[in-house]
Amino acid sequence: MTSGYDDPRSVAVPDDAGPRHAAPEAHTPPAARTVEDAYVAEKAPAAGEPPSAPEASMSWSPPGATSDRPGSWAPPADQLRRVTSARRGWPGATALLLVLLLAGLAGFQTYQIRQLTTRLAEVDQRLTRAQGADADRFDLVEARAAELERQVGAAFDPEAIATAVLPSVFRVSAGRFTGTAFAVGESADGGTNLLTNYHVVEPSYLAGNRRVFLERDGERIEAAVVAVDEDSDVAQLRTDRSFPGLPPAPDEVKSGQQIVVVGAPLGLVDSVTTGVVSALRDADDSTGPVIQFDAPINPGNSGGPVINSGKQVVGIATAKARDAEGIGLAVPISTACDVFEIC
Repeated sequence: MTSGYDDPRSVAVPDDAGPRHAAPEAHTPPAARTVEDAYVAEKAPAAGEPPSAPEASMSWSPPGATSDRPGSWAPPADQLRRVTSARRGWPGATALLLVLLLAGLAGFQTYQIRQLTTRLAEVDQRLTRAQGADADRFDLVEARAAELERQVGAAFDPEAIATAVLPSVFRVSAGRFTGTAFAVGESADGGTNLLTNYHVVEPSYLAGNRRVFLERDGERIEAAVVAVDEDSDVAQLRTDRSFPGLPPAPDEVKSGQQIVVVGAPLGLVDSVTTGVVSALRDADDSTGPVIQFDAPINPGNSGGPVINSGKQVVGIATAKARDAEGIGLAVPISTACDVFEIC
């Protein structure tokens, strides 16, 4: 080696020894040297000698390798230990990373479950509210249906009215005169009270004959004239037979109210006509109010009941206009009930 430095591997001899080559330095067998010894020997120059060449110029041996060539280099033991420790720490770091990932995934799933639970609770609340609204609507529909049923029940139905009333209405025969009579009120002592017009029984009553006959379905039933009121044109009859009585209407009639008139015009039993109340008027002779209606009536209808949509008696048919159509008159049922006190 040619440089401005002495070779550190040569050994100086005294001048009197003469020129001779320096004995080569004895080397420690590779097996007896450690990596640290090689590193220290390489790095530490002899006393008085210049530093060794830069580390970059030295040869390098893999970790754990040994060389008997002076100047060779191997990594220090602490570096090897650090590399080994780093390699040993990789599985722990990987496991920690996996744990963190699993924890994050579990937290995300927990968040999703909570969100789903909240949504389900909201849906359940909406369903509960909807069910409550449906129940309210159902109750409203039931109420409306009940109201419609009530209105239908109160609707004007001539057929239903006639079916309910006819068993209580009779043709009455008083001598040569005929008219109509109907049962009213409740049966008493096994008999039945009936109402008709005074003018129907007037000839027989004035003749002293208080006996009349009720005719229906081919049957002839005897009845007696109990009392009369000439001013109101009403008469009370009574028979020993029991028949269903018709209830009187509790309220006064009103214009436009629909009615059914049942009677025996010209002797024709069970005849039914319909119409409306035209007005409630005062009689010309001040005998009391009269009901004007437009249902057709004829001789023989006198004494027959005028029925409202509730199957209640509002009046007793009395007369019709001779020179006009659609003008009939009836005595209010309240008048007869007040006179005879049988309603």
